[in-house]
This record gives sequence, structure tokens and C-alpha cells, in this order.
Amino acid sequence: MCSCMVALVQPADTRLLALPEARWAAVSTAAFLLALPCQLLGASAWLWGPLYAAAYLAGGWEPALEGLRALRAKTLDVDLLMIVAALGAASIGQVMDGALLIVIFATSGAMEALATARTEDSVRGLLGLAPPTATRLRPVSGAVGEAEETVEASALAIGDVILVRPGERVGADGRVLDGASDLDQATITGEPLPVPKAVGDEVFAGTLNGTGALRVRVERDPSDTVIARVVALVEEASRTKAPTQLFVERIEHRYALGMVAATVLVFAVPLAFGADLTGALLRAMTFMIVASPCAVVLATMPPLLSAIANAGRHGVLIKSAVVMERLGRTDRIAYDKTGTLTEGTPHLTKILPEPGPGFSEHELLSLAARAEHRSEHPLARAIVAAARDLPPLPPLPRTATHEEAYDFRSAPGCGVTATVAGREVTVGSPERLGEGAAVPDTDGTAVVVRVDGVRAGWLLLADRIRPGAPEAVTALNRLTTAPPVLLTGDSPRAAHAVAEQTGIPADGVRAGLLPHEKAEAVRDLGGRVLFVGDGVNDAPALAAAHTGIAMGRAGSDLALETADAVLVHDDLTAVPKAVALSRRARRLVVQNLCLAGAFIGVLVVWDLAGHLPLPLGVAGHEGSTILVGLNGLRLLRESAWRE
Repeated sequence: MCSCMVALVQPADTRLLALPEARWAAVSTAAFLLALPCQLLGASAWLWGPLYAAAYLAGGWEPALEGLRALRAKTLDVDLLMIVAALGAASIGQVMDGALLIVIFATSGAMEALATARTEDSVRGLLGLAPPTATRLRPVSGAVGEAEETVEASALAIGDVILVRPGERVGADGRVLDGASDLDQATITGEPLPVPKAVGDEVFAGTLNGTGALRVRVERDPSDTVIARVVALVEEASRTKAPTQLFVERIEHRYALGMVAATVLVFAVPLAFGADLTGALLRAMTFMIVASPCAVVLATMPPLLSAIANAGRHGVLIKSAVVMERLGRTDRIAYDKTGTLTEGTPHLTKILPEPGPGFSEHELLSLAARAEHRSEHPLARAIVAAARDLPPLPPLPRTATHEEAYDFRSAPGCGVTATVAGREVTVGSPERLGEGAAVPDTDGTAVVVRVDGVRAGWLLLADRIRPGAPEAVTALNRLTTAPPVLLTGDSPRAAHAVAEQTGIPADGVRAGLLPHEKAEAVRDLGGRVLFVGDGVNDAPALAAAHTGIAMGRAGSDLALETADAVLVHDDLTAVPKAVALSRRARRLVVQNLCLAGAFIGVLVVWDLAGHLPLPLGVAGHEGSTILVGLNGLRLLRESAWRE
């Protein structure tokens, strides 16, 4: 609590006074502080009276106006009740007490506005990290090299190439074409150390370049960068209301009406039994103040919005406050396999040369990679990538270099054939090439390699487990009451292999599912299921789940639209952290409601059973509101994400 308060008030001179609520509160406080000594020193009422009036007017006009607008809409606003209580105190000669109420009430409103602004700033600040301009490179006809031009970062288009010099911020999301450097990505990913970047690596707008220069090809529109998506989604989340907040708002109007009725009774009953008018009215005004549910109204949204902002800074985009509250109630996890628990792209796992032709593993892979070099098939790209660092194969005929193949032919669904080093090399499907009976045992995919019509060997490929997936599954298991489930359209053998590597029990694997069957499986699980997926085929399951999370990079557009939350960096270890953060937010909401209720209960009993001075009642009521607001902001701290 103390650290939050320090963080809020450190730049008070600039941050507070930038808010209209704070400026009016400052004027009201200044007028009150000038009026009070004048009154206590016995100065003329003509001196301190106008000062008190200024305090009333500066601190009360805005809540009074909002309260009257709400009243016109047939809603009783608790802010209006505060103003009525202050004017009531003034009407019975308690001008100073009423002015004190206005001052504390205005100061509380300024603190609430500051809390809201701080929550927004924590995310909006990311938008300011993106530089306003970028250095775009364009080829010059008839000249060597590229011309540089400074353009607005918002004017960049997909495919543009930009130059990022040492010490500059990256102007757009893209991929490194040339150069190497270290980028400070803490603002986007939360990583404490700079991340090495080289050719082919992805970079994000707003990250800070180190000592190397980079040429970057823009891959996302400026309006769709990671930073822009974080801001847009969190702003959208800020406009939603969690079920707890909606419940509080539903009872607020009825509570306010009941409070007005109770205030009338607190005033009328003692008066009927002979109490003096001033004492009865003062007690009623005090009751109206301390019974107002201002702290209760503020109990819910600050913790949830703070949690949304914190998660957004660490690459988890929560689309609404409803989702943030719901996420912590998860009691079972269901995962997609391909692209979620795995990387979604095949990798070479084993090379099996046939003994007859006598090729080594190096030779077999090198021949296959050269034959596949011009193919766009995912398996072909995996084979070429695996062979990229192999040395050349000598000797080669004069008609070809060690980097080239010619007479390339492709048969869709079957494979490719090319002449490599003077030999006809065919790489393709064993079944389509009549080699199905000889396929070796594998959890992935087997590709046969033929050289001059003779089977020379096999290349085995499989999808790799995504880094952090086993750790994420283990961490989520500790947060839920039921074992995790794997739902996939892949074969049972491949599904069980992934389940074994990630710690999912064998009886939780359901393979060979069509998209609608995945959704049915999620519904059949019962309870509050969190489903994590990435593809178009996962969209029905994401929609059917209690909460759905999509992979941000690998995820299809449909999955991203359907999901309740998005992992910007496809980091599965962020999922248990987000669930834990949601649970901490819900605990803070309960704490706030209990704290607010306790303050209201104690102050009301004190006023009814004894004599609660109006200034003390004001301080207790507004103090509880400020405490509740500050308590809700604790989740903005970095430690809240790592705990």
C-alpha cells in the first residue's frame, strides 16, 4: 500500500495538477485554508465567508452538475448526496464543517482521477515509446546503395525497409534483413536484459536498439503493431465492466434511495422526541455522509484494470474486465497441439540412410536439400533449413555448382525430382512413391529419398515442443483442480508423444478431432475450462470455452477475434502468470469490498449509537475511498506479474 502511495504522489506537482479534478480540488483547498484561520482569529464574516463560498463552489460544482444530470435520468448519484450533506451543514451554521466535507470530497475525487489516469498511462505510455519518425531506405536507379528519407512512422507500409541506427528506437514491427545488434525489449516483453537480434529475427516498434545498425523490413501496418494492439485492447477492456462491478452498480441506486429514506428517519425520529433541530439535522447529515457507498463503488474496477494493464505490458492482451475476473476462476485447462504446445513447423529429427546405396547422413541430406531448394512445401523448407550449414559435396559436374540443382520437377502431393551433382534425386511421400510398406517407425512424418531410382534413405521430420510448454503445463496444473486435456486433430500417436513430453496424462488425450468435435469436447469437460489454441480449427473451441486464449504470432485472424485473450509473443509460460494475476485481482476486490463495508459499518454505528463529529465522519468516509483506490493499484507493480 505504501509503495503504491509513493508511486502515485512522487510527481504530484506535474501529474496531479494536469487533471481538472485536481486543479479544482487545489483551488477549493486553498480557499478553505485561507478562510479557516480568518474565522478562528475572529475576523469579520465578510472576509472568511466569501472564501468558504469559493471552497464550496470550486470543489462542489462538478459533482453537483453530474448528480443533477443523473437525477434527470432518474438515477440517484451518491456524489449529489455529498453536496446536499455539505449544504445542509452550512444551512445550520456548520459552514466550516460543510466546507471541510467539500474539500476532502474534492481531494478524494482528484485521487480517484489520478488512480484512473495512472492505470491508463501504464499502457498509453507504450504508445509514446514508438518514435514519431523513421528512416526509410529506397533504391536509387542507376546508383549503388540506397537513399535515406525521414518519414512519419505512421506512413510506413508493409514491405518498406527502414534503417535503425545505434541508440534509436525501432519505428515499426518487422524482421531484420541485415545487421546485428542487441535490443532492449523490456517495454514489450518485460525481459530485463537486451535480446540479440540478427538476420531473420523479429523486432518490435518502440524497442531500443543497442550498438549495431539494422536494416528492417516492415511486416505490420503501423496501426497493427504490438504496441498499438496492446493499447487498443486495453482501452476496450477499460470500457467493459466485470460482473462484480455490474452487481455493485445494480444495487447502488437502490442503496442510495434506502440511504435517503434512512437519513430522513435519522432526522425525523429524534426531532419527534424533542431533540433540537440543529443537532438532529447535523446527525442526519453525518449519517448521509458515512453511509454513502463511494468506497464500495470503487472497490472493483481499479484492481481489474490494473491487472489488465500489467498483463498487457507482459504480452498478454486481456480483452475485457469480464475476462480478467473470469480467468482466475479457471478450474481446468484444455490445449490444442499443433502451433500451441508445439511450434507448428516441422523440423528434421533423424536421417536414416539405406545400407545398399552407401550414402552417409551428410550426403543424403545434402542431396535432398538441393533437390527441395525451390519447393515451397513446409517439409521442404525444414529439410533445406537443416542442411543450410552443411559443407559442399565434392566432386560436382561442370554443369552444376554445389549450390544448384537443375531440371526441377514437382508433383503436388507426391514430391519433387531434380538433377543434383549429375544424379536424379527424388524426395517425396513414401505412399505416393510406392515405398509405404518400408516406412520406418516414427511419431512424425517420414520422407523417402531416391537417387537414380533407388531408395537411398529416409528423412524423419516432426514438430518440436514449444519452448516453455512443459513448464507452463506444470504451473497451470498447480493452479487448477482437474488434470489438463489435449484436444487435437492429429493422430493419436503424435498426440500421445506430445502429451508425454509436456506432462499431460495419457487419459487426457483426445485425438483425430474435427473443429466441431473440439468444441463439443470442451463443453463435455464441464466446469470452467480455459482453452488455449491458435488455428482456424480452434475457433469453435475458443468460443465454447469458459475462457479462450489464442497464440498471437501463430494464431489465425479468426482465432484472435474469437479468443478472450491473446498471447502476443506465443509464450505459454505467461498463461499461468495471467491466471495467478487474475486471482490476485479477485482477492483485492474482496479485500476492498470488506474494507469499504467495515468502514461504513463502524461509522454508521458510531453515528447512531454515539456522537460522531462531522469532520471525523468525513475523514473516515473519504479516507476509506482513497485507501480502496490505492489498494486496487497494487497490481500495477512489476512484482505482481512475477509473483
